[in-house]
Amino acid sequence: MNNACFPPHNRSSDAALINLLRAKNGLCVSDLAQSLGVTATAVRQRLERLMRGGIVGRKSLLQARGRPTHAYDLTEKGLRSGSDNFRDLALVLWNEVRSVKEPSVRKGLLARIGSAMAGMYRDRISGSSVGERLESVAALLRERHFPCDTSISSENSAKPLAVLTTYSCPYPELAEQDRGICASERIMLQELVGSSVQLSECRLDGSSCCRFTASETLLVGPPIDGS
Repeated sequence: MNNACFPPHNRSSDAALINLLRAKNGLCVSDLAQSLGVTATAVRQRLERLMRGGIVGRKSLLQARGRPTHAYDLTEKGLRSGSDNFRDLALVLWNEVRSVKEPSVRKGLLARIGSAMAGMYRDRISGSSVGERLESVAALLRERHFPCDTSISSENSAKPLAVLTTYSCPYPELAEQDRGICASERIMLQELVGSSVQLSECRLDGSSCCRFTASETLLVGPPIDGS
């Protein structure tokens, strides 16, 4: 859901160091300091920050004279952090979905996308009630640095509704081109919480947030509605 080139905990000054390790793993502090044109102390500070974030790993090496030194390389998480080309691919693929002229086919594609997205996160969602499961979804969004909260609303309804309010869009570029992504996101939430979900407010309509309301009535089977 995060489309930054590097994880939010990385500072922009870390990008050059990460790129050096991407080109050649197993570099020591002196190698990095010379290549970056900064002091060894500055390199160590950046490395410590990146190790805390799980981006860089360290291993001990034994030199000829018996004095140990350290070499640094990218972790699996670090190797995955370097490119945002997926944004271009996502836009291309979404434009292909938009180009489908037959409404029923396009509607089916949106439903399948929403279901596939739910499948990616389903094993991380917990809770015995709709409200608890919606809060579990919110926790996952917060992990990915998207501000949101949950609440219970009884306005204009005979039964209380669980509400997820998001204050930034996980897919801003896609949503600006076509709000079909909102339909897919609604279907994803619907499958994750196991209840009928409606998009009651949307930033694309001028609201300050997007608000999804979920009924406490559980669905009998998986939703297939792509509207």
